[in-house]
Amino acid sequence: MKKHFNLCTVWLLLMPVVSGMAKPQAQSSPGNKPTSPPAQTQAQAPPTNPKPSETPTTSQTPTATAAVPTKGQTQAPPPATQAGGAAPRATKKDSPDPGYVIGDQDVLVIDVWQEKEFSTKAQVRPDGKITLPLLNDIQAAGLTPTDLATSIKTMLAKYITDPRVTVIVEQINSRVVYLSGNINRPGALPLTRNMTVLQALTLSGGPSQFGNPRKIYIMRTVNGKVVKFPFDYKKAIKEGPGKENISLQPGDTIIVP
Repeated sequence: MKKHFNLCTVWLLLMPVVSGMAKPQAQSSPGNKPTSPPAQTQAQAPPTNPKPSETPTTSQTPTATAAVPTKGQTQAPPPATQAGGAAPRATKKDSPDPGYVIGDQDVLVIDVWQEKEFSTKAQVRPDGKITLPLLNDIQAAGLTPTDLATSIKTMLAKYITDPRVTVIVEQINSRVVYLSGNINRPGALPLTRNMTVLQALTLSGGPSQFGNPRKIYIMRTVNGKVVKFPFDYKKAIKEGPGKENISLQPGDTIIVP
């Protein structure tokens, strides 16, 4: 009985010590995990990135600056078109003199409206004719541009309904006069409207030091005959142009002996 009492007394004394040693082991057991992360870890977590859907729409839409004109600018209007939908053809200047008579070596532009196969450029041959598609040889020298256009229109009416023809003198090569003899710059000279003998001589530098300015004459063919017109250069310079200072015609020749 005494021995049993001692064992109970020892057990009662060791019970607190045994229970204190068992608690730390239960807390450090690997099977017991913490239910929530420490407060310090949650505070240091980085913020999550926004979803694509949360991105502002203004940064995703490009600005179409090329399609919309800025203030003060206007868009160029489309080119005007004819009834057929094609752009209008560039027009050329007509001959400055409606009564001009076509001559040899002149360059003509024949335009048939909306008929490109009949529109062409031609130079008047020495025989006074030009060659056109389908129409062959046509007399041009001696006619005005209007008369030649009427002639071409009449011939084209056999192939085209109501043809519209325009004739333009692009280069005038037949209206020249010639200066020969003792003159500073002899040769051909383009003839302008109402050019006189004194003007032609002045443009050519006048008679040379070996020429006779009082015996100048102009040769002109009239009705198949050569006619001479005298001209005194010294008198015209001293007293002013007189009746001798005639207006020149194409093909006239001024000779300074």
